Amino acid sequence: MELIVKIQKQLGTFFLDADFTIKGDQVGVFGPSGSGKSTLVSLIAGLRHPDRGLIGIDGETLFDSSRRLLVPPEHRRIGMVFQRPHLFPHLSVRSNLLYGYKRCDPQHRKITLDTLVEVMQIGPLLDRGVRHLSGGEKQRVAIGRAVLSNPRLLLMDEPLSAVDDNLKFQIISYLKNTCEIFKIPYLFISHALLEMRIMTNRVLTVEDGRVTGQVTAEDLARERMKDATGYTNLLRLTAPRRINNLYAYHWGDQELFVSGGSSLAETLFEVSSTDIILFKRHPEAISARNLLKGTVVDIFNTGTRIGVELKCGDGRLIAEIVKEAVDELELSKGVEIYAAIKAVAFRHLG
Repeated sequence: MELIVKIQKQLGTFFLDADFTIKGDQVGVFGPSGSGKSTLVSLIAGLRHPDRGLIGIDGETLFDSSRRLLVPPEHRRIGMVFQRPHLFPHLSVRSNLLYGYKRCDPQHRKITLDTLVEVMQIGPLLDRGVRHLSGGEKQRVAIGRAVLSNPRLLLMDEPLSAVDDNLKFQIISYLKNTCEIFKIPYLFISHALLEMRIMTNRVLTVEDGRVTGQVTAEDLARERMKDATGYTNLLRLTAPRRINNLYAYHWGDQELFVSGGSSLAETLFEVSSTDIILFKRHPEAISARNLLKGTVVDIFNTGTRIGVELKCGDGRLIAEIVKEAVDELELSKGVEIYAAIKAVAFRHLG
């Protein structure tokens, strides 16, 4: 997907001035509340009209003030998922799902109800009324309805902000998997960095009504390491096996021991950069269950601390240490070092 946006919009005292071209299928729009993210996506969807400018997608112009061209939202083939599900309360789940599908031009109906139900695993919900759904189920149905409209672009405006963390990462799994299977490009809007890293590859940063840059999701995470929370390592672990009170997972060519794991074939965990302890030499004995040999590939300042990026087999880790420790450990690029992680330091995400 290639999206071209060069627009301006005045809304009361707020002024949006967006000028960017971005390519990619998993694009994020990141910024604080009130920065203009929702306004931007509503203009792209056609729910609001820019005062002036141009919007184009994959070579087709959707809005051009100089030509007085305005494609109405129902003809843009852009799906929307909002913070709230906005399901039709008088319709069943099945009828909600089919609402957009029935209004889609038959030539664009590549995704069918049966295929969607199988991918999103919502078969048991089809005959229910929406009033009998949990919050997470409602949001899954809202996502399914948008996908079944067979859009060429899906816009998601903070779709996970109204659900708790346990449900959030379950929905993320369905959401990303569904878009990848059906090859639907999307713009994912959020002010949550962790969601942005899981869902997107490239990110538009927005502040005070302006698009201030384009970065990768991982570069954005490193830039934000000066925040009090530091950096979070995201590890996708596979093939678990139970060993007493621990789970042993594969992480590339390594094996990691995790407390509080699960039997799922593939699971996403986070580990804080501050929970990784570095050793100059292999310790004789250590209580941490995970000791990884790694090579330093980067050292960078995070403000009050130092970030150390390690290559551990096929994977990468970032640890944060105090400046004095860099000299004591004699760290530099290419140096081999050991990283220890307690089994309890892993947080299960989904």
